Amino acid sequence: MGQMASTFFNKLGVNLFYICIAIYLYGDLAIYAAAIPKSIRDVACDRVNQTNISTLEHENAVCWAGTALTRFDAYRIFLAGFTILMGPFTFFNVQKTKYLQLFTTVMRWLAFGIMITIAILRLAQGAGHGNPPVARVAGIPTLFGVCVYSFMCHHSLPSLVTPIRSKKSIFLLFAAIYAIIFVFYMLLSFTAVFTFSHLEDLYTLNFEPSDDSIIHVMVLQYFLALFPVFTLSTNFPIIAITLRNNLKTLFYKEGRVFHFFIDKIVFPLLTITPPIILSFFTNNLEFLVGITGSYAGAGIQYLVPAFLVYYARQDMKVTLGSGIKNKYCSPFRHKAWVFIVLLWAVTSIVFVTANHIMMKE
Repeated sequence: MGQMASTFFNKLGVNLFYICIAIYLYGDLAIYAAAIPKSIRDVACDRVNQTNISTLEHENAVCWAGTALTRFDAYRIFLAGFTILMGPFTFFNVQKTKYLQLFTTVMRWLAFGIMITIAILRLAQGAGHGNPPVARVAGIPTLFGVCVYSFMCHHSLPSLVTPIRSKKSIFLLFAAIYAIIFVFYMLLSFTAVFTFSHLEDLYTLNFEPSDDSIIHVMVLQYFLALFPVFTLSTNFPIIAITLRNNLKTLFYKEGRVFHFFIDKIVFPLLTITPPIILSFFTNNLEFLVGITGSYAGAGIQYLVPAFLVYYARQDMKVTLGSGIKNKYCSPFRHKAWVFIVLLWAVTSIVFVTANHIMMKE
C-alpha cells in the first residue's frame, strides 16, 4: 500500500497515509500487548466470578488467595515479561515466516472450530444463557473497530490474485471466499451471544479453566485460554517490524542516510515504547479496539482505498486512454461507488465521535 500511495498521492497524501497506518499499527500492538498478558493472567490467577461485580472490582481482586497481589498487578508483571521476551525482535528483521504463519493458521482454525462446536452443542442442549438485545448503540465504536479487523480478510487478496493465470472465474471464486468468511463470522458471533450471559472482551476468556466452565476437557480449556498467547505472539514481531519500517519511511528524506543509532536503536524504541506504555495503564481491549478501529482503521479501510482507486483510474486514463476495456474490471467500477465509500467513512467517523461524547456525558 505504501508503494501505491507513493505512486498516486502527492507528498502530503503520502505523509498522511503513513501517519494513518502508523496509528493503526500502534493500536494493533497495544491490543496484542494487552491481550497476551491478560490471557496468561486469567489462566494463572484464581477465578473470579464477574456476574455481579464491576470491571474495576474485578481487576482489583486478589490474584491468589493469601497474597496482596491484585489481578491488575499480575497483568503488569506478565506484560513486563512479554516485553522482555518479544520486544527485542523489533530491533531485527524476521524472514522466512512461512512455517510460522502455517502454524498460526492451523491454531486459529482449530481454536475457532472448537469454540463454535462447543457453543452449538451447548445451545442444542438448551443450556445457553445469552439474552442479547436487538441493538445496543453503545457498542457502535467497537463495531467499527471489529469491522476493521474483519477487513484484514481482504488485505492479502492482491497477492493471491496476481499469480492466478486464468482469471475467468475470479469473481465466482471471491464470491465463494467472502460467503465463507461471512458464514464463519455469523456462526462465531451468534453462537457466542446466545451461549454466554456475559462476553469477555477477548472471547477465548469465556472458555478459561474454572469449576463452571462449559468445557470439561482440561486440555481444551487451557488450549483455548492460551490461544491468543500462541497466535498473537507470533504476529507481534511482524507487526512491530512493519511499523518500524513505516516510521522510517515517514521520516525519510531523499539523499539522507539515518545514523546507525537512529536506525538501529531510536526507531525500534519509538515503535515498541508507546503501545507498551498504553497497555501498562489499561487492558481494556474493547476500548483499544474501538479507538483504533473508529479513526485510524476507518482511514485504512475506507479513505485510503477509495482515494487510491480514484487516482489510479485517473492515471490509467492518461496512460492507456479511455478506449481500453478490461473484461475483469470490478462490478463497482462506477465512480459513484468511490464517493459512496467516502461518504460512508465520514458518516461513520462523525457518528462514532458523537457516540463517544455522549457516553462521556
